[in-house]
Amino acid sequence: MWNKRESPLRIEKRFEFEKYSKISNFMGKIEKLCKEKDIYPNISFGKNFVSLSIFLDKKEISSKEKDFSNDIDKFYFED
Repeated sequence: MWNKRESPLRIEKRFEFEKYSKISNFMGKIEKLCKEKDIYPNISFGKNFVSLSIFLDKKEISSKEKDFSNDIDKFYFED
């Protein structure tokens, strides 16, 4: 589940990985999706995690942002 945050308005999620090598594959899929959807989240990562923040243009998440976050969830569960 993505968490909605205020100031600034955004949704966030942290993805945990057992192996660092899986992070590279996950990030590659996110990179392609960003270019396709024209959404560029803030991304941070470490040895066993990737954190994403998607800043919202409006007070509610748009269908474009919802689809984008759902696609990222699918990438995570594919591995």
